[in-house]
Amino acid sequence: MMSRIEPKTLTHHARHLRLDTLVRLRWLAVAGQSAAVIGVRFGLGFPLPFALCLLVIVASVWVNLLLRIQYPASHRLSDNVATALLAFDILQLAGLLYLTGGLENPFAMLFLAPVLISATALTPERTLGLGLLAVGCATVLVLIHRPLPWFPGQTFSLPFLYVTGIWTAILLGTAFTGIYAWRVAEEARQLAQALSATELVLAREQHLSQLDGLAAAAAHELGTPLATIALVTKELGHAMPKEGPVGEDLRLLQEQVERCRTILTKLTSMDEDDGGEFLETISLSHLVEDIVEPQRAVGFDVKVITKGDGPEPMGRRNPGVVYGLSNILDNATDFAESQVTIEACWSPHEVFIEIRDDGPGYAPDILLRVGEPYVTTRSAAERSEDSEEGGGLGLGLFIAKTLIERSGAELTLTNAAPPASGAIARIVWPRHAFERGAAISPQGGSLEPLKG
Repeated sequence: MMSRIEPKTLTHHARHLRLDTLVRLRWLAVAGQSAAVIGVRFGLGFPLPFALCLLVIVASVWVNLLLRIQYPASHRLSDNVATALLAFDILQLAGLLYLTGGLENPFAMLFLAPVLISATALTPERTLGLGLLAVGCATVLVLIHRPLPWFPGQTFSLPFLYVTGIWTAILLGTAFTGIYAWRVAEEARQLAQALSATELVLAREQHLSQLDGLAAAAAHELGTPLATIALVTKELGHAMPKEGPVGEDLRLLQEQVERCRTILTKLTSMDEDDGGEFLETISLSHLVEDIVEPQRAVGFDVKVITKGDGPEPMGRRNPGVVYGLSNILDNATDFAESQVTIEACWSPHEVFIEIRDDGPGYAPDILLRVGEPYVTTRSAAERSEDSEEGGGLGLGLFIAKTLIERSGAELTLTNAAPPASGAIARIVWPRHAFERGAAISPQGGSLEPLKG
C-alpha cells in the first residue's frame, strides 16, 4: 500500500542535525583555537591572558566530552538542543575574542560559522535568533574588549571607523551566508523529499503491475479445486432428483463452475498464447485509452486524436509512464474549462503525446519553474484537501516528469500561444526507446535508478 506522504514529517526528519557532526566541528574549533593561542603566546611571544583563554577553550572540551558520554554518535539532536549548542559556540567565541582584542582580532569573522550551520539544519526562525545573538556579541565587542596581543611594550589599536566596518562586514556576512546556505539546503531537502515521494509512488505502481502475473498464477492454482468441485457437483447431479429446488441449485452450481473455468482458461491462454507478453505489451493508442478511461468514467469530455506514419508503435507496459501521464491528464482536467485534448502521433523516428486543455494555463511567475518540486498553482485550501501522494504540494508534476523522463522521453510544459489559452504538455520519445520500453536515455545510455 502507498503510505500517506506528510511534507511536515519529511521536513522534520530532514532537518535533524547529527550529534557526531556538531561534535567533530567543535573538536576542529578547539584545535584551531588552541593552536592560535599557543602560537601567539609562545611562537610570537605576544603577551595575552593565556590561562583565561585556555579556560574558555576547555569549556568547549567539557561540552564535547559530556555529549559523547550522554549520547551515541548517531544521535540526532532536537531543534532546541541544537540551537542551544550553537548559541554556546557563539558565546564561547565571543568570550575568547573579548580576551584577545575584540573585533580587532582577525578571527572575529568566525561568528559566521554557527549561523551557517544553523541555516543548513535548523528553521529560519532559529537561524535568525542565532544571527541576532552573533551580531549582538559583535556589537558588545566593539565597545568592550581587552587589547589585541601585540609586541611587548607596544600597543596596537585600529581606528573606530575601521572597527565599525568590521562589525558591518560581520552583520552583512551573517545575513548573506545565512540566507544563501538556508536556500541551498532547503532546495536539497525538497529535492530529496520529492524523490522519496517519487520512489513510493513508483513502488505502488509496480505492485499494481504485478497483479497481471498474480492473476495467471491464481488461474493455475485454482484449476485443481474447481475441477474437484465440478466432479462432485456432477456426481451429486446423478444421485439427486433432476427436478425440485435441489436439482435447480446443482445445475446453477455447475453453470457457475464452468463459468469460473472459462475465465481461468482465458487468463492462462493469454499468458501462453502471447508468450507472456500480452499483459506487458501495449500499443500507443491503448496506452492513451488506459489513461483516458478513468476521466470518461466520471463524465469528463476528453478528445483523443491518434495518427501516424507507418505501423503503430508497440511498447512495454510501464507503470511509471502510465502514472505520469495520468497525473498530467488529471491536472489538465482539473484546470480545463470544458475540454481536454490528447493527441498521440508517431513517425518512423519519434513517438509523442500532447495533452492540451482550455484552462487559464500556467501563471507567468511559475512557467519557467513548473515541474520542479514544490512549485504549484493550487491555493492553500486546495493543497490541504489534496495532500495524498504529494497532491497539491507541487510534487505531482515533478513526480510525473521524473517517471516519464526515466523511460527515455522528454517532457515540455508550456502555455498555448495567444489567442488560444490553456496549458500544453508534450512528451516525446525516440521511437526505439518507446518500442523497447526500457529506461534508455535519448543518447542511448542506461539511466541509473532513482535514489531516495
